[in-house]
Amino acid sequence: MTYLLFFIALIPIIWLMVSLGVLKMLGYKACPIGLAITMLLAIILWKMTAFDAITASLEGVALALWPIIIVIIAAVFTYNLSVHTKSMDIIKKMMSNITTDKRILVLILAWAFGGFMEAIAGFGTAVAIPASILAALGFDPIFAAIICLIANTTPTAFGAIGIPVTTLAKVSNIDVTQLSYAVGLQLLLLIIVVPIILVMITGKSVKAIKGVWGITLASGISFAVPQVFAAKYLGAELPAILGSVICMAVTVGIAKVFYKDTASKDVEKISAKGAVLAWLPFILVFMFVILSSGLCPPINKALSSVKTSIQIYSGKGASPYVFNWLSTPGTLIIIATFIGGLVQGAKFSEIAGVLGNTFKQMFKSSITIIAIVALAKVMGYSGMIKSISAVLVATTGRFYPLIAPIIGALGTFVTGSDTSANVLFGKLQVEVARSLHLNEYWLAAANTGGATAGKMISPQSIAVATAATGLAGSEGEILNSTLKFCIVYVAVLGLIAYFAGPVFGFR
Repeated sequence: MTYLLFFIALIPIIWLMVSLGVLKMLGYKACPIGLAITMLLAIILWKMTAFDAITASLEGVALALWPIIIVIIAAVFTYNLSVHTKSMDIIKKMMSNITTDKRILVLILAWAFGGFMEAIAGFGTAVAIPASILAALGFDPIFAAIICLIANTTPTAFGAIGIPVTTLAKVSNIDVTQLSYAVGLQLLLLIIVVPIILVMITGKSVKAIKGVWGITLASGISFAVPQVFAAKYLGAELPAILGSVICMAVTVGIAKVFYKDTASKDVEKISAKGAVLAWLPFILVFMFVILSSGLCPPINKALSSVKTSIQIYSGKGASPYVFNWLSTPGTLIIIATFIGGLVQGAKFSEIAGVLGNTFKQMFKSSITIIAIVALAKVMGYSGMIKSISAVLVATTGRFYPLIAPIIGALGTFVTGSDTSANVLFGKLQVEVARSLHLNEYWLAAANTGGATAGKMISPQSIAVATAATGLAGSEGEILNSTLKFCIVYVAVLGLIAYFAGPVFGFR
């Protein structure tokens, strides 16, 4: 009976894999069907009452709307406004006018700038924008797509102001700061290695790293170390922002000082005022998130006091759901972006219009996210997750950490989102950890790490890359190129998940 329930509990996940991966159904159509299937199974086989199934899904809707979707909409809004005010054009020029060395350009654009776009906005911007700039600078479009997909791996863990990790902590009921630190440690080595791989791919040889060892290592270390520091002491919102900002500063600074002979002689000068104005919305987002974090306890306490607590789920193990209206990054990002846009010269009505269009743009994606989060809540509350974890524990035993990242990668491959992968499988990883008496934070972090690997082979990510570079129809070629890197990446993460936990104190 245990194994039968295991296979039946997998049906919603199999449905998502088949509908999205094989039948190519749109997410906003496939995921609500998956939710309906999950509710029926929970009621019929796991003896969940219909009312409990409905309230469990409603709690999922609440979690999806606030804070997940509001943060995603806010992040994309910041990017959309920068396009509207033309400040993104200035940022692009600043990034591309530093050097003509293709290896360094890849470090600056695909890695550092792409990491920043992932940290601030996520949702495909980290692939689309750098890939389009690289293609415009004369890079082969297919190469530009591949290199940006590979670069957009490790930064996605804390992308869109840390929403994948904060969501994982919420759905798994674990401390977000400890989880953030575990994620940062697991990705530390890969963050340093990925830039080296990018340079070698760019030069089509291992020898391509010659002459740029210093800037490549500095680019990786300057991202990795601040990210781990922020993850340990500040939580999930700031690691990727801090890491990418310092990485950009270090990489660009080294390029200007030690590789200035590679700079283009025919560049458009951008004044310091113009540069600051172009970056202002992003600077304000950074400042607002820092001020609202634990670094400023009085502000954090004041913002956190504005909240509403509602009992939504009616079944066993229920607890009130809390809406934090001001302390959530989504609210702060929207306020910061409005202020930045006004200073840049945009009218309030224009900015509001951009926000309204962003809501419309994200409508279908929001339906997908709502359905996936609601589905995960029903699976968790009904006991379906426990049924899956029981068999995984029995069949893999202490070796389970080796495959934990594969599950996360599968989640992103199917859904196209690190956040959705964490919603789908985060609770499962925690249940398995508890059953095996392993550290729940370490295995939950392995899910996030694996999810970053799945990003480079996700059909949705590849579709974004092909759209940005005008390569519709080349998806198969790009997938074949990124798949081998994904396999190695997941294997390394599996070894880290298995061996490194006790080393870092996650026993």
